[in-house]
Amino acid sequence: MQVLLINSSPHPKGCTWTALSEVASELERQGIGSRIFQLGTQPVAGCIACGVCRKTGRCFRDDKVNEVLALVPEFDAFVFGTPVYYASASGQLESFMDRLFFSGSALFANKPGAAVVSCRRGGASAAFEQVNKYFGMNNMPVVTSTYWNQVHGNTPEEVRQDAEGLQTMRHLARNMAWLLRCIEAGRAAGVPLPEMEPMVRTNFIR
Repeated sequence: MQVLLINSSPHPKGCTWTALSEVASELERQGIGSRIFQLGTQPVAGCIACGVCRKTGRCFRDDKVNEVLALVPEFDAFVFGTPVYYASASGQLESFMDRLFFSGSALFANKPGAAVVSCRRGGASAAFEQVNKYFGMNNMPVVTSTYWNQVHGNTPEEVRQDAEGLQTMRHLARNMAWLLRCIEAGRAAGVPLPEMEPMVRTNFIR
């Protein structure tokens, strides 16, 4: 079993990475493999709703979105990490997730997802809720912890002093490992995935 952790901070070894590394280390202790994927510093364009990905399964822009889409089948669960800017996720992560899920939502179905947010002081719960909404719309079990999945600090060194935040990361990893093992046990016992009805799309214009 493998978990892919996405680091959307422009700093490859910053506060968000420190939180994700705590999750990854605990996953390894639980016997679950992991990989941290760095989005980097190149701009990630937003979705233009062209619909090309509905036909090809890929975004027409050849960037990190398609790179991660190609990796998704190899992984059993996902953690999306972000710094907090103005009480929200980074613009890079929002654009990335919009396009990633719009073009590859079926690849994520029934695979657990979790959000991790890093902030200096405030806005963490708003950013946390923002990222979690992607999982709710894409048929993904949401992995929780013993607090909202957040760490506090302005530097990696300060984050490492956030004892409760790091404990929350470890509890998140243990819950993720437990859920993955439950899914594996259910599959081995012949428990089928939930049957989905054909999508019905409506709006409120009559």
